[in-house]
Amino acid sequence: MNVISKAKLQQIMALYGLRVQVNVPLSELSHWKVGGNADVVVQPKNKYELIQLRQWIHENSLPSIVIGNTTNLLFADEGLQAIVIKIDSNFSKMSVNDTEIITEPGIWVPSLARLAMQAGLSGIEHACGIPGTLGGLVVMNGGSQRKGIGSVLSYVETVDKEGNLKRYTNQQCEFAYRSSIFQENDEVITEVGMTLERSRSKESIRKEMLDILSSRRKKFPRKQPNCGSVFVSNPDMYEEYGPPGKVIEECGLKDLSKGGAQVSSLHANFIINNSNAKAEDILYLINTIRKKVHQMTGYKMVVEAKFVTQNGQIQEI
Repeated sequence: MNVISKAKLQQIMALYGLRVQVNVPLSELSHWKVGGNADVVVQPKNKYELIQLRQWIHENSLPSIVIGNTTNLLFADEGLQAIVIKIDSNFSKMSVNDTEIITEPGIWVPSLARLAMQAGLSGIEHACGIPGTLGGLVVMNGGSQRKGIGSVLSYVETVDKEGNLKRYTNQQCEFAYRSSIFQENDEVITEVGMTLERSRSKESIRKEMLDILSSRRKKFPRKQPNCGSVFVSNPDMYEEYGPPGKVIEECGLKDLSKGGAQVSSLHANFIINNSNAKAEDILYLINTIRKKVHQMTGYKMVVEAKFVTQNGQIQEI
């Protein structure tokens, strides 16, 4: 363990009563099931523990990274010499007041969509099949059917790296297709407010969600580890050539493999871990696909997932 001494580890556990794990295999945390070991993983249960933790990390000048369900992260094979702050179901309280939902970032997105449906609220049906936590979805302005979660958010509360609590209006979040200000500002989402609609019956909302889930089951690989769509859909390329999966398939890259990684035979915009894939295998496939598509179309596709270096830096792929 290199990032934090045993004395400091005991200090943080004694001071804050946080749940701390050491030498954690990233393959147990990663949706792609890849990566070496993480030196330290800490799981705060609420915003107050998170504030204390970020203050302590800042005061001790230690590297750190925040993760949720890791559906958009590719960890380095060398592991992580940084403090991993994991936001999960321990940090997932939710309340409903008329058409407003207030929720913490660790709530599982399909559960949130289902709870909204049960409350008779419409607006996030498109997210019902997305396997991730809300915090990550907000950071990426994620969604499906070319929709984004940002369209229904009224505010987002965060904690910055010094432990200060901040609050953003929807406009201040700068939501755009698969992007937001939170991809750049190193702040951790602690609470989200969303305003939904009560214009439909529960049954019609439920039916739409079942249709979406049925469609996803038919189109997307579910049994092998993956991180969902690898490449972001470019509207101009879509108009001229079609969605990324179709273009990749037309380049003859469906089923392309390297080591334990493979371009899915079910949907070419997914890269699956068939058997003990390494990050370098996945990166090879990503770079091969991007190069071939660029040669054929003139478009350089943007990767939705981010690469996490050994010192916890998040980089574009």
